[in-house]
Amino acid sequence: MKARAIVVTSGKGGVGKTTTTANLGAGLAKLGEKVAVIDVDVGLRNLDVVMGLEGRVVFDLIDVLEGRAKPRQALIRDKRVENLYLLPASQTKDKEALDPGRFRDLVQHLLTEEGFDRVLIDSPAGIEKGFQTAATPAEGALVVVNPEVSSVRDADRIIGLLEAREIRENFLVINRLRPRMVSRGDMLSVEDVVEILGLRPIGIIPEDEQVLISTNQGEPLILKGNSPAAQAFMDTARRIHGEEVPFRNVEEAQGFMAVLRRLFGGR
Repeated sequence: MKARAIVVTSGKGGVGKTTTTANLGAGLAKLGEKVAVIDVDVGLRNLDVVMGLEGRVVFDLIDVLEGRAKPRQALIRDKRVENLYLLPASQTKDKEALDPGRFRDLVQHLLTEEGFDRVLIDSPAGIEKGFQTAATPAEGALVVVNPEVSSVRDADRIIGLLEAREIRENFLVINRLRPRMVSRGDMLSVEDVVEILGLRPIGIIPEDEQVLISTNQGEPLILKGNSPAAQAFMDTARRIHGEEVPFRNVEEAQGFMAVLRRLFGGR
């Protein structure tokens, strides 16, 4: 992806946006990029917990936007991987405290003045002010979707809003895929999701119990081991970074290669 400011979004809650943001941030940092991950889910604040950094929060996003702290004061460096930083959300404010213009300026400051190569923005679910603020500085988007009907329907709405904002470098991250359920016809296939939404996939993450375990332990899965989901997240980070990485086990996702050939002009 050429986009340096990337919003991680979805229409439906609970699809894995925060887990995706944490793991892809860590993966890009492992690849040598200087990465800031920003939690815009004001009032809830989960990204710091998923990353195991909740005990180090002093200042938050709203403190920065309202001038009580400088970005450098609020950014938390992850000591486990070089060049990964977190800007947490506020737990005591609500989304009305967000100022889209100030947030856009903050992201630009991180990219131009603080030397970040990439900013990943963890958007709240839905299409209200939280999403609108998160999308304001974005040059590209990762739309996280589960292969089930309600998630896909809500993602379609989000994609329309991204296009209306002229955010064009948009990709799917298909999360929690269960190939056995797909083969039985009990879950949408990758082909189904791609054909409905019309976006290219950049990541296909299989269902993996290690994701829940790592989340409860406060350590991104990508830093813990080599489980199927960890490999898939790292592959996704490498694709964002600009590498050509084949999808693993694509034969289990019905018709996927045919879809890729159509999307990429027959190659």
